[in-house]
Order: sequence, then structure tokens, then C-alpha cells
Amino acid sequence: MLELHEEEFKRTDCLECANCCKTTGPLFTQKDIERLSKHFRMKPGEFIDTYLRLDEENDYVLQQVPCPFLGEDNYCSVYEKRPKACREYPHTDRKDFHKISNITIKNTAICPAAYNIVEEMKKRIG
Repeated sequence: MLELHEEEFKRTDCLECANCCKTTGPLFTQKDIERLSKHFRMKPGEFIDTYLRLDEENDYVLQQVPCPFLGEDNYCSVYEKRPKACREYPHTDRKDFHKISNITIKNTAICPAAYNIVEEMKKRIG
């Protein structure tokens, strides 16, 4: 999978799409909240109140999509400080990829690169 991931991202420019930022929101870890609140010079509680909500699984997620940090040019205004989930998306280079196959299937509907990776994997498997 790592090989397929690396091959695909040599061809794919995420800035042409940004579907992930336009249609889904990442989970925010406590470290993400601390890093971003510091970046905005806000208290963590203020950052949470401004941008986040608790979902049905008690995880912090964005209050709304598209992501408020996404610009019209598809650039992320907090790219260097972005949440871990954003840094790892679409998760097709994970060592234990087989453990998140359900997430990958969902991501194929959002991310053209994830779709291409899965299609290539299917071809190679036969």
C-alpha cells in the first residue's frame, strides 16, 4: 500500500480538489486543540467554542464544513499547524492499513487519490 500511495501522490495535486476539506471534518485531538489555539492566540476553550463541537462519539469535530481554515484557492491557512487527521489523510500510507479498510472505502467517495489507490490495488490483487 505504501508503494501505491507514493506512486499516486506523485501524480495527484490535492490543491486541485480539496474535497476532504470541503466535505468532511477531522477529529481534533487535545494536542491539535492546544496547538491551534496557541496559533490563534486563543485559550483552548475559546478555540473549541469558536470552531468545534462534540459529535455523537464525544470527539471534537468542526462545527461546520467546509473547513473554516480552507481558502478559496484550496490552501489551508493553518497547514503547518493542521490537525493530525488532516496530516494523515487519506490514511492510505498507514503501516496497518488493513485495520482501517472501512475508512478507506468511505474515503474513495471523497478523495480521487484514495479511489485510484484502491482501484490499482484491486488490479494488482486480480
